Amino acid sequence: MKVSAIHIYPIKSLGGISLNKANLTPQGLEHDRRFMLTDKNGLFMTQRSTATMALLKTKIEGDQLVVWNSLSPKHKITFPLKPRHFSKQQTVEIWDDTCTANVLHKGINKWFSKQLKQDCQLVYMPENSHRPVDKRYGKKGEIVSFADGYPILLLGDASMDDLNTRLKKPVSADRFRANILFNGGTPFEEDKWGNFSINTQQFRAAKLCTRCQVPNINQQTGKMEKEPNKTLATFRKKNKNIKMGQNLCWEKDKSKGKATIAVGDKIRKGK
Repeated sequence: MKVSAIHIYPIKSLGGISLNKANLTPQGLEHDRRFMLTDKNGLFMTQRSTATMALLKTKIEGDQLVVWNSLSPKHKITFPLKPRHFSKQQTVEIWDDTCTANVLHKGINKWFSKQLKQDCQLVYMPENSHRPVDKRYGKKGEIVSFADGYPILLLGDASMDDLNTRLKKPVSADRFRANILFNGGTPFEEDKWGNFSINTQQFRAAKLCTRCQVPNINQQTGKMEKEPNKTLATFRKKNKNIKMGQNLCWEKDKSKGKATIAVGDKIRKGK
């Protein structure tokens, strides 16, 4: 089995970026979900309630992050991947978690508010803001970015292929917003993984990913559809929740060599 694709999502719930290789950090892949849109009170925003967030695409140019509206590409904004200037610091809320974030300046917030037709602000997670992984599945000291709950999400190409054979109209893997895709193996075999390695880096499967309505959002149109969740519910429902994909934690202390992964890297399951 090998890594077939790597994706990061610099701003939570916005369009992702495909990479040939990525650096590993304690919070997940470098630059993954270090930014997030919130309301003025610091409550996080996602496609679950604002599906048009899918239309805002991202790319990295040097040390800058570029965001544009795919329906009107001329509407774009650029700012540093690691911003140093902020309007204020604020406590933000992601699900049951709270952590400290830095709020970007008014010009950036105004741009996003205009694109999404609602008041919002862009926040950044600084290095000194530590959000713990759920203690039921994480180890002491493990932290996560603004991702839903875990540093990295893994999904098998075979699992996607199996799902698409059951659908009248195939869907693309971007609906599941995984960081790492891999080829080889059997459908949904990642369900049962424990410890494994990608090249020289060690990982631990923490918890199957519980799916919300986001997979039903067409990432190109920003519109909600009935599939694939309708079909997934017929064969991937466990304890009343649809499961697809495996949440991971990077075992930094057990890894060797440079903390990177790349497309084509071999995956070896632990014994």
